[in-house]
Amino acid sequence: TLLQKDVLDVLPEQVEVCADLHLRPYYGDEDDTDGLYHSEAKRGTTAFHAYATLYARVTNKRFTLAVRRLKDGDTASSVLAEFLGVLDGLDFSVKAVYLDREFYDSKCLTLLQAHNYAYVMPIVRWGKTIKQELSEGWSRVIQHGLTAKLDGHSWTVEFPVYIDCTYQNGRYDEHGVARHGYAADAPFIDTPRDARYHYAKRFGIEASYRLSEQSIATTSTRDPVVRLLYVVVSLLLQNVWRYLHWEYVATARRGGRRLWSWPFKEFINMVRRAAWTALAVRRAVPANRPPDDRFHR
Repeated sequence: TLLQKDVLDVLPEQVEVCADLHLRPYYGDEDDTDGLYHSEAKRGTTAFHAYATLYARVTNKRFTLAVRRLKDGDTASSVLAEFLGVLDGLDFSVKAVYLDREFYDSKCLTLLQAHNYAYVMPIVRWGKTIKQELSEGWSRVIQHGLTAKLDGHSWTVEFPVYIDCTYQNGRYDEHGVARHGYAADAPFIDTPRDARYHYAKRFGIEASYRLSEQSIATTSTRDPVVRLLYVVVSLLLQNVWRYLHWEYVATARRGGRRLWSWPFKEFINMVRRAAWTALAVRRAVPANRPPDDRFHR
């Protein structure tokens, strides 16, 4: 509710939402640290402080709606079920849910279909069938299915896969045809190019993580609750900055508001100076004689 404060007032009646898993590498002693999340090796470690975040995207602005800490035993489907429950309780409709490839499994797809949400996510090359489809042919739409098992019961969830093909033309020193598959079920997606275009909107999440590095507190604490608090504060600062930027700095004009330049780093510096003033931080001491030339800039 703290992250959603005032943000919900600026959201339209229909929004696009994105969910993502963020892994912060941990290189310390795992036996003395609680709340770690283990995953595939990344940046030299398999242990992480991991967080799942839910964003609302409105005209290139990203507002964090929810964040939760991940620990061993958490699955993508359990995280998605919690986030979909959050969305069900909010007073706006969801145009589409954009998910990372970590959410590509039968249980997540079943949840999305059960909640009747439009969705777009990249597929993972599991099985001979999908590998064969992604190794030949041109852009097209196919039907695919994944089988799920839970408590002795099994079922198959079927969904359309949009395969988009493009020539690489030397990008990243690669040549030939690049084929990307997207599991997508949305009324505004008719072609594979539509799926790739709309999924690209999710990439703004990485910018939010980069911004959080400018405002998150540096700590060596092993307490996962304290670390989660610092993550929430950094995301909350982004929400406040975007809210103030849109509501009070932008100028109303015909065709949409004009956003004047106000970098996040400048906002953080303003918050820091305000905190110094409010906390009466001592920034000078009396001297018994004037400093010499070594101290002049």
